[in-house]
Amino acid sequence: MESLTSVWRRAFDAPAEWQTLMLALVPALLIAWLAARLARRVLAHGLRALLRDTVATSSPLVRAPLRLAWAAVFILVLAVVAVPILQLAGLRPRAGLGLRTLATWMFTSGLQVILIGALAFVLVRLITLLVQRFEHEVNQGTGLDALERAKRARTLGSLIRNVAAAVITGVAVLMILNEVGVNIAPVLAGAGIVGLAVGFGAQTLVRDIISGFFLILEDQVRVGDVAAINGTGGLVEAINLRTIVLRDFEGTVHVFPNGAINTLANRSKDFSFYVIDLAVAYKEDPDRVTGVLREVGEELQKDDRFGPNILAPVEVVGVDAFADSAVVIKLRVKTVPLKQWEVGRELRRRILKAFERHGIEIPFPQRVVTTKPASIPTAPPTRASAPATPERS
Repeated sequence: MESLTSVWRRAFDAPAEWQTLMLALVPALLIAWLAARLARRVLAHGLRALLRDTVATSSPLVRAPLRLAWAAVFILVLAVVAVPILQLAGLRPRAGLGLRTLATWMFTSGLQVILIGALAFVLVRLITLLVQRFEHEVNQGTGLDALERAKRARTLGSLIRNVAAAVITGVAVLMILNEVGVNIAPVLAGAGIVGLAVGFGAQTLVRDIISGFFLILEDQVRVGDVAAINGTGGLVEAINLRTIVLRDFEGTVHVFPNGAINTLANRSKDFSFYVIDLAVAYKEDPDRVTGVLREVGEELQKDDRFGPNILAPVEVVGVDAFADSAVVIKLRVKTVPLKQWEVGRELRRRILKAFERHGIEIPFPQRVVTTKPASIPTAPPTRASAPATPERS
């Protein structure tokens, strides 16, 4: 009994009241337990958003950090609120954060901490609402184009939300640590060194991400387009912030970092043209050939299968070149994206049939070879034809 009394005197500057101590510790423990539970839920939500399907929440790799965070928050909150609650109960602890000190801090730095946290939360929510509004505006309409716009809006929205939340949260945490008396100079110095190292070591990665952001933002190319990147053509299968994926006609997949794209040619942006360089014989009348081509184009445009894919009548440009054995006439047809090859092949087939009906010759390469006759050699003089020499007397 004497030992308990001596312990009480060391801890409190008041008569021993064990019952009052027990009653005062109950709300302190309850407050600490509620704060630790809230912190664990927030941390668990953040881990689920970060890990997603990589690791289950029941894994020890996830449960151990959650338990450690719960214990740390419980002890910290209990140490903060225990002394003020004991003082409110009439007990006077000899050490700890007193009620007067806590009240002074709450009305000075505490209000600033609350204001910083509230302002950071409002900014994050405001940016989230603005991003959702942007996604809603972009998603207007139906069809494949609307689906692609929605995907592009989600990609950009997710990037903006994550970056904004990370920056705002980081700045708010540093400001709060400064208000509670934590020296953040080493943290800022370490962050500067790490940022400098990452800047030097991840220049290519940063360049790829920035290039991918503007690639998606400017709608230069979309999934499903046929494009040529750095001279390699194919169907665009995926557009990410770091890479773009093409699959060529043979099925080979090409992956290009966005920062390494020097040339990008989109062959299915809004509309397409199919261009034909048609060779006819020199003996054919160009006006007659042009009339036949226009008739073929009109028939094709009236076709139920190919007509909906043609956006304008077949345009016969005219005589474009004089080849070795043919006159080249250029024509083109405007189609919806990705349908130019289907329409163009059918147009070629019908032109061939029409030329056969009208007797228009499509020449094949010819070469005229002229031979020079060999010269007749001159016979050498014989003795009979040789001049006589005078005789000497």
